[in-house]
Amino acid sequence: MTDAMVSGLLAGYGIAMPVGAMSVLIVTLASRVSLRRGMAAALGVATADGIYALAAVLGGTALSRLITPAAGVLETLAAGVLAFIAVWGLAAATRTYRRDLDGRPAMETPPGSPWRTYGALIGLTLLNPVTIVYFGALVVGRQTDTASLGNGLLFVLAAFTASTSWQTLLATGGALLRRALTGPRGRLTTAVVGNTVILVLAARLVWSAN
Repeated sequence: MTDAMVSGLLAGYGIAMPVGAMSVLIVTLASRVSLRRGMAAALGVATADGIYALAAVLGGTALSRLITPAAGVLETLAAGVLAFIAVWGLAAATRTYRRDLDGRPAMETPPGSPWRTYGALIGLTLLNPVTIVYFGALVVGRQTDTASLGNGLLFVLAAFTASTSWQTLLATGGALLRRALTGPRGRLTTAVVGNTVILVLAARLVWSAN
């Protein structure tokens, strides 16, 4: 059981720690909107990682074969969603900056709820076919660690825990950045940098899908 737990922790950190569009989106939401919204995004990403880890334990090899042919379409769709989020974020940041300069009270939190953010990030993360292929390959390579149902579930729980801890760390960092950059110019700079990076990562997704 210890081997299954260690394998799950390593797998969870392995898929969560590389900086990608989801990481930048979590930091941007926490720094631009609120810690609650950033945490909701973090838990959404971690939940999707847990879902894919569970799918891999239950039948990762077969599912990977089904998803791989559609990987390009899924990546293009994910890129389109990310590009929309980035453009919307840039437009909202510009409006907020102008409102701050005019001395008008700014709306602290954009419309929506943490639950909607949570659901949206689950869906957006699930569009990444690399995750199921990653977990599927690990499960196949470490069958002795996940051979029993108990070990398999422990692997999934450990992977989810690892991903959650990393994603919430990113959200906390974003919230700290929000406190450091309290002026209108600082908030605008954070939004422009974060959303521009998301646009670049969306473009990379389209490039890799073609």
